[in-house]
Amino acid sequence: MSTQNLLIIGQGDIGLPVANKLAQDGYCVTGLARSKRHHYDLVDSADFLQADALTLSAEQLQAFTHIAIIVTPDEYSTSGYHDSYLAISQHLATLAPQLTKLERVVFISSTGVYGQDNGEWIDEHTAPVTPARAASKVILQAEQALQQGFGDKAIIIRPSGIYGRERLMRLRKARESNKDPVPAEHWSNRIMDRDLVNIIAKVLTIETPKSVYLATDYRPVTTFELGVWLSEQVGETPPTIDNTKTSVTGKRLHSNIPLAWLDYADWQIGYRDILNHQELSPKE
Repeated sequence: MSTQNLLIIGQGDIGLPVANKLAQDGYCVTGLARSKRHHYDLVDSADFLQADALTLSAEQLQAFTHIAIIVTPDEYSTSGYHDSYLAISQHLATLAPQLTKLERVVFISSTGVYGQDNGEWIDEHTAPVTPARAASKVILQAEQALQQGFGDKAIIIRPSGIYGRERLMRLRKARESNKDPVPAEHWSNRIMDRDLVNIIAKVLTIETPKSVYLATDYRPVTTFELGVWLSEQVGETPPTIDNTKTSVTGKRLHSNIPLAWLDYADWQIGYRDILNHQELSPKE
């Protein structure tokens, strides 16, 4: 039986299924959130701690060997990110010397920390260029706070664009009859939400994780190619090219996620699953 004792800070759309998966796999896991337990569909075999992560004490955290920080801001503004990602990371970092049993802190960051925007290829060894977006700068600062506080115990997971059966923004756009023109070469990257849950669970529990993971699938795609393909799948008119935007933008990510960890190795597999699921469940 594993001696790992895991704390999942954040019980949202990713944190909750991570906690549930770990509990169902037989791990000792606690989900932490600010609201009462009944607000979350947490499995009975998982423990629950109602608390604000910013007020956690070393005594409350003393028993945990592994912590994952999977939070979303109260509002999607620079201050919202500062008050969640950065504030929580800085607070935990101050407690680091007292957390003697702690072996690993996994932080769910974002590939938005890479400010590269000329179609570059990026891998796990690429240093982020300072991002233009203020919120992304704050997330990068949160990574750095944990690395400074916990050293090699801090593991960073940077997901690309998360999509899934209930994350349907691109599909909704494809179903629109009147589409705005899109750039010919804006590169994008994505990861299926259920794959991300599995990745986080793996990184938390494997013996020797890497220091940084690019949680993305194996096939970057331009938003134009994606829009055309999705429009064809739903029988709608594809987007046209915006000829006023001729430069190559975005970035292309080299995934360092083992292929065996992914059920959806590329976006076509993922969106086919979503479309098939919608056919089976029309009310969705």
